[in-house]
Amino acid sequence: QVQLVESGGGLVQAGGSLRLACAVSGRNFSSYVMGWFRQAPGKEREFVAVIGRSGSTRYYTDSVKGRFTISRDNAKNTVYLQMNSLKPEDTAVYYCAQSGRVVPTATPHAFDSWGQGTQVTVSS
Repeated sequence: QVQLVESGGGLVQAGGSLRLACAVSGRNFSSYVMGWFRQAPGKEREFVAVIGRSGSTRYYTDSVKGRFTISRDNAKNTVYLQMNSLKPEDTAVYYCAQSGRVVPTATPHAFDSWGQGTQVTVSS
């Protein structure tokens, strides 16, 4: 059974940085596309970033381009989200997710396994 466990969330001031990690067990990690999504209070879950199986392909939502970086370590079965220049509007619960698709996608329905989420709060 696959398990995804996020860590690294917390409270940070605007302009600060956080690094989220998602450790995956129960599957051949390198065979799966990995993504990060977030959900703010009262809003729908939205796509943040996705990375292909080898790590060479990455996509980001426009609001985080230039500030966030997704990466993966297939030897450690872990995907990361480095978040710099954080803004109050980045406040949300962040989820990592796994997709069996061959091509990286931003569509939540393409991801069949999800973590429990980690809270990120950015104060102004």
